[in-house]
Amino acid sequence: MYVASVTDEHRLTLDVMVDLRNALEDEPSADPREFLVQAGFSRARDASAASMSRVAQRLRALEPLLAALPDLDVEQASARISEELTELPITPSIVDHDDAGPHIHWTPATARFDDQVLADIFMALAAEVCDNGTIRFGVCGADDCEHIFYDATRNRSRRFCSDPRCASRTHTADHRKRKRSD
Repeated sequence: MYVASVTDEHRLTLDVMVDLRNALEDEPSADPREFLVQAGFSRARDASAASMSRVAQRLRALEPLLAALPDLDVEQASARISEELTELPITPSIVDHDDAGPHIHWTPATARFDDQVLADIFMALAAEVCDNGTIRFGVCGADDCEHIFYDATRNRSRRFCSDPRCASRTHTADHRKRKRSD
């Protein structure tokens, strides 16, 4: 992931984490490659199928933590994220390649691709929890949706996941309910 600002990089990484988690919830056999290529993970395009399978498998294993984030306090989230970070080969370095400008790689060039992805996710989570706690994580407000979201709005007003049908269905149902009671 290569973005000029660390804050932008973390936000994009958290958005990718949420999108991947939700995609894997909807379709457990989904391939994370396209999400990662679009997000700027330079190794994603050439990563092996086995590596992509490990990324998906490891993200599915994180499901309980990701689903719980909106309800965890800072201490609980910090402990769980720190525990995961101890399992990763994190060796930060500043690199400049592919005309991306200087940026941080959390893992050495020899790290497995899935370790790189998970290190990026957990470093972004760690930064978010340190900066804002868990208040920007939420579960979709639609009755029939369990997707999570990361709320990057200034006033933390987001209520729905990225599926526009969730907000539309909920707003339509609320409108019809108000009309019936008039």
